[in-house]
Amino acid sequence: MLKVFRFGISLDKDLLDKFDRLIREKNYTNRSEAFRDLIREDLVKAEWKKNKEIVGAITLIYDHHKRELVNKLMDIQHDFGDIIISSQHIHLDHNNCLEIIAVKGSSKEAQKLADRLKSVKGVKHGTLSLSTTGRDI
Repeated sequence: MLKVFRFGISLDKDLLDKFDRLIREKNYTNRSEAFRDLIREDLVKAEWKKNKEIVGAITLIYDHHKRELVNKLMDIQHDFGDIIISSQHIHLDHNNCLEIIAVKGSSKEAQKLADRLKSVKGVKHGTLSLSTTGRDI
């Protein structure tokens, strides 16, 4: 079982009031949970910077009617087959599609893949959301 340690923290009253409003908006039950999430977020970012193994999702919005767009996106994905663990194609309407690509590997490779996909002419929007494998947190 994990041990819990208590410690004090000093904050300016205005900063604490803003923090309390924020954690209420996010439905935290207490400050401790909010602080734990802030700490975890920074630890995850440190993993990305150290190029450790991460997991994440690349989301793309595009018009599938654009000439050769789908083939270009597929070719790029095949070039990164070693980090892609899954993909899902969703038809949003007659023209627009959402592609969700789950990745697992180095943060640099995931960023490289996302950048290549987002830069293809015809992609309307793309994001990369990185997270941790959970091993080091």
